[in-house]
Amino acid sequence: MNRLIGFGRSLAARLVIGAVAWSLLILVIGGVLLSQQYRDSAMRSLDGDLRVVLDGLIASADVGADGALALRQTPNDQRFQTPSSGRYWQIAPLTQGIAPTPVQQSQSLWDEASLPWPTGGAAPLADRKGETRYANVTGPFDQPVRLAVQVVTLPGAETPYAFFAAADRRPALIDARRFTTTLALALAVMAAGLIAMVVLQVRVGLAPLNRLRGDVAEVRRGKRARLDGEYPTEVAPLTDELNALLDHNRAVVDRARTHVGNLAHALKTPISVMLNEARAEKGPLAELVTRQSEAMRRNVDHYLQRAQAAARAETMGARTEVQPVIDDIARTLERLFGRQKDMDIHVAPGPALVFRGERQDLEEMAGNLMENACKYGGGAVHVAVREGQAPHTLEIAIGDDGPGLAPEAREAALTRGVRLDETAPGQGLGLSIVAEFARLYGGALVLGESSLGGLEATLRLPATD
Repeated sequence: MNRLIGFGRSLAARLVIGAVAWSLLILVIGGVLLSQQYRDSAMRSLDGDLRVVLDGLIASADVGADGALALRQTPNDQRFQTPSSGRYWQIAPLTQGIAPTPVQQSQSLWDEASLPWPTGGAAPLADRKGETRYANVTGPFDQPVRLAVQVVTLPGAETPYAFFAAADRRPALIDARRFTTTLALALAVMAAGLIAMVVLQVRVGLAPLNRLRGDVAEVRRGKRARLDGEYPTEVAPLTDELNALLDHNRAVVDRARTHVGNLAHALKTPISVMLNEARAEKGPLAELVTRQSEAMRRNVDHYLQRAQAAARAETMGARTEVQPVIDDIARTLERLFGRQKDMDIHVAPGPALVFRGERQDLEEMAGNLMENACKYGGGAVHVAVREGQAPHTLEIAIGDDGPGLAPEAREAALTRGVRLDETAPGQGLGLSIVAEFARLYGGALVLGESSLGGLEATLRLPATD
């Protein structure tokens, strides 16, 4: 069902189906009309032949003094001399009998009684003397024949005479069927050609839209900043609007960053003043102000960082190479923690992956996790950058040789404000900030057990080309 709905929403499918349906309808109607026209033409040609035979018989017929009808000349077509040849003629008085009683007939009739009256019998013929009437009847030897009858009153004759000429219709019908078959094959080939042309025309016509889709995808992946290039007149207004939207989006993000930065400075300074004054005083009130001020500062840091990350995550076109960022963080942390312990940060070589996001966010996420590994581990840290299991994703796995976390404590470690180690400085914002940053980018932070025996934090993020 979903495939049918998706197919029905396809512009290319609509154009192809509409054009193909209309073309096939025209071809079918044209084929039927041409076939019927050929059949009618074959019958008219057969009627013309029979009309010539009747004219010859009437012109050659005479009535003698004894009232007997005689022919000065009979049709010279050899088929009239061959029994059951499919060509017949006869002359019979116009009577009201069930069947005509021929006074003259072709040898091709042989011992058959006679050609039959047309549908309706002899009575309608008497009222339309001199006119030729055509009909399809079953003739001699059970052959389907085309019958032509004309009633004429000859000089000296007491009664009118009916002149008959008939021809087997089967050869004409066979020719018509052959023509219909040939026509059907020709129209089928034409239909296949038309369908191919329609599909090609639609593909060529919609190629700019496919190119536009690819260009928009490159903008989203960070390969280009705007939709540059030559587009058809019908598509150019759309690309102009998209470029204006991209520019507006960048301007909004820049303003948001500026406002967040101004807000950070506006809030942090008064909070720092309150903390300094409270720490300089003694007593319960000073301790209360100190605790609440520190809580305010933690919340301000958290939500400012989250707001900044959200603004950057919505920015289209951002891209960052992962490996150089990891290498820079590793060198910085080795110098920082190398004074306290014997540090060994091993960054495993991996593919050249690109993070679809801001470098600052990647530095904060990966730096926070690598700093925790150095802080809580015994000195060995292993970092691996690899492709994610899902398409267009990457993973950064950071493991240490520290005490690790029990499975039930790992979920709590991702909760904002929860500190599992009260002896280490901090406010418990690190892992929660990383997890929220990852979710803002459509990724995730997963905690597990490292091969070194400690904790392994796996950061899953969107990737681009």
